[in-house]
Amino acid sequence: MQSLHTPPRWWRTLKREWLIYHLGLPEFRFMFDEPPPNEWVSLDCETTGLNVGTDEIISIGAVRIVGNTIMTSERLELLVRPERGVSADSVRIHRLREQDVAQGLPIDEAMKLLMRFIGSRPLVGYFLEFDVAMLNKAIWPILGQRLPQPKIEVSALYYDYKFRQMMPYEQQTNPDIDLRFATLMTDLDLPVREAHDALNDAVMAAMAFIKLRRLRGD
Repeated sequence: MQSLHTPPRWWRTLKREWLIYHLGLPEFRFMFDEPPPNEWVSLDCETTGLNVGTDEIISIGAVRIVGNTIMTSERLELLVRPERGVSADSVRIHRLREQDVAQGLPIDEAMKLLMRFIGSRPLVGYFLEFDVAMLNKAIWPILGQRLPQPKIEVSALYYDYKFRQMMPYEQQTNPDIDLRFATLMTDLDLPVREAHDALNDAVMAAMAFIKLRRLRGD
């Protein structure tokens, strides 16, 4: 039965064809293909700050997931050269200095490499909404539209998993579940890598995604 919240197939097909027709660079139409079964891309971005409107991407880490395996041999690590430099506060978080990112790629070149790496695979990440918003800001001038792939937020999967474990009376009290990344990883008994490194964060999100799929029976 068609869900009330899911557009009918004919509408999804029509929207897909409309987006492909208006794609700024037709060479990227592969992003609208059917994704390979049981494959995802976990990604993370390091930025000069947390303001989507004014801050910039300075590094990207991405890794492919196939079934229950993180394909560490199929990873992407990119440094991106910002237009407005890197603040001292930003350096303290991700340890990427002005001279480090000065050797990075122009943003449009980095986005093209990332889109080819992703293909049509769904995206996985922690705090993914922010990363995707930053990516879309950079991709819009290239494609005239946003990334079309489905997005899977690891913290939402974790919340759902913890919520299902509660007794009905606990669920009704609007439970406050700690969704901090370190807490999530510790609770799932997963190794914690050094944080604020784009590839490390992408790999940790991938580990959490695989573990949660198994625990939830997905």
